[in-house]
Amino acid sequence: MVKSTGTAQLKLGDKTIDLPMYTPTLGPDVVDIGKLYAQADVFTYDPGFTSTAACESAITYIDGDKGELLYRGYPIEQLADESHFLEVCYLLLFGNLPNKAEMEDFEFRVTNHTMVHEQMHQFFRGFRRDSHPMATMVGVVGAMSAFYHDSLDINDPWQREVAAIRMIAKLPTIAAMAFKYSVGQPFVYPKNSLAYAENFLHMCFSVPAADYKVNPILSKAMDRIMMLHADHEQNASTSTVRLAGSSGANPFACIAAGIACLWGPAHGGANQACLEMLREIGTVDRIPEFIARAKDKNDPFRLMGFGHRVYKNFDPRATVMKESADEVLELMGIHNNPTLQVAKELERIALEDEYFISKKLYPNVDFYSGIILDAMGFPTSMFTPIFALSRTVGWISQWKEMIGDPTQKIGRPRQLYVGESYRDYVPVEKR
Repeated sequence: MVKSTGTAQLKLGDKTIDLPMYTPTLGPDVVDIGKLYAQADVFTYDPGFTSTAACESAITYIDGDKGELLYRGYPIEQLADESHFLEVCYLLLFGNLPNKAEMEDFEFRVTNHTMVHEQMHQFFRGFRRDSHPMATMVGVVGAMSAFYHDSLDINDPWQREVAAIRMIAKLPTIAAMAFKYSVGQPFVYPKNSLAYAENFLHMCFSVPAADYKVNPILSKAMDRIMMLHADHEQNASTSTVRLAGSSGANPFACIAAGIACLWGPAHGGANQACLEMLREIGTVDRIPEFIARAKDKNDPFRLMGFGHRVYKNFDPRATVMKESADEVLELMGIHNNPTLQVAKELERIALEDEYFISKKLYPNVDFYSGIILDAMGFPTSMFTPIFALSRTVGWISQWKEMIGDPTQKIGRPRQLYVGESYRDYVPVEKR
């Protein structure tokens, strides 16, 4: 719970309004404007909600100035080095790291829910063969509510937990099926003998005609990608999930809404946009041209994969992701790839060039994750679906927290109306 720390005074003409103030565990103090409209007949105006706390949450904390990301208080760097994705899922969902018995039980439940209803195979075939995998995922995840009727009651804690387990377990299967469908290959069923990230790679890249063994370096890199993207506080897609959930919508519909929001190139599509930029640059000798364009205020070109809206000094996820990128590129032996050469040279410049340093345009997590996924063999159309399956646990944790919050109510933002004032209707023959 937040701690009350007195009041802030707002002067409106000759009227003074006292507004409650709260101090969180970490982060800036908060002024509670919940009753401002009732008391003063005014709204606040905050496009993009850059200065607005829309909820209480105990899940994830970001300090953009320090470059710090905490899941339930644990630094992301420690989790990436010592933990694994399913343990992070348990942490986000339940608030604490599991003991051995709890971990084994959780892994068993997730592993044994990875298959999807067989009729969903037919549902996939209703999409055009060239459908974007994200379009497929939005539809299929939303349709899960038509298949799993026994976990739709949001007022039943057990049904909420069952829905959470199902989505964590089935999203990799659905994402892999979307990938297979897009490339014209048969669906591959999950294997209970494989770990979570390993199983996802197996479903994506194995074919019935040949044996396939997942390289541990690749599965480790995928597990890290999933961990680093598992949650990121109240971003656009998480806020979408919470807003959809505030109406009482079922959990599958809420997660589908989050996936739809994540699809935007300014959000989950950033790593895809980054790789497409690297391919547009093409070769190392063209980098100076694009650097000059990035420095030109009159040129709309922007370097994708550098800097971050929240992190002001460095992205703590990028440090971990760079290590994985180096390991994957070494394993794949593709250092001569022109796109990757461009990426490496851009990285060097960003870390040394005074313009980049002064503007704090450091390589971020999208820069490195795009390189890793490309090296693994994923097309750019799969980058955001992988982000979606990774973020699912964060969305569910945030949704679950919101449902259990006694102060939560249906989201209803207000507006600064700038349209026409009152007008009388004029019949068409008199216009």
